[in-house]
Amino acid sequence: MKANLWEQLGQQFSSRWEDLLKATVQHMELVILSMILAILIGVPLGILITRIPAIKGWVLGTAGILQTIPSLALLGFMIPLFGIGMNTAIAALFLYSLLPIIRNTFTGIQDVDKATLEAARGMGMRDGQILFKIQLPLALNVIMAGIRTATVINVGTATLAAFIGAGGLGDFIFIGIQRNIDALILIGALPAAVLALILDFLLGIMERVTTPRGLKI
Repeated sequence: MKANLWEQLGQQFSSRWEDLLKATVQHMELVILSMILAILIGVPLGILITRIPAIKGWVLGTAGILQTIPSLALLGFMIPLFGIGMNTAIAALFLYSLLPIIRNTFTGIQDVDKATLEAARGMGMRDGQILFKIQLPLALNVIMAGIRTATVINVGTATLAAFIGAGGLGDFIFIGIQRNIDALILIGALPAAVLALILDFLLGIMERVTTPRGLKI
């Protein structure tokens, strides 16, 4: 790092802290909204492929293909559908988040001990009761691991939203690259890294609180 980089960083922060705060809020909106959509769609899809194994390959394959598309290319594909701005970024981030959530939901449910399921059926529990009272609680820590993975990935990927005018911390990185100002790049990159760590930590706490003791697999 340059000898005076920290001094430049302090100067940039003192003159741009209001813009930085606004960009951080925008970044969080992109990540949180896309993750809510991904959870609402990904978890039911993960449950569905445990019930209909015939579509497992198609669902996981499609989600896997979506995640292999380069981020900027996917953003570009979304522009004709949603236009320039936040909606396009949220749609792209949502698609990137699906694979780990679907896969972990499927894996968590499938790994539930078969003897436990047989015991539940022996007690007269119906499929829906087994799912919500046995399988999902047992699989919750695995599902949360997928959500945490998707969230951390999304925080980093969301920096590319700046290229389509969606705002966020990527604006500082983009401007810093254009103007060759390392301090501006860091002003965008460091808060993004901290945000990823904070969200992962909070989701970890949520996982521990919502997973009953003795039910982890």
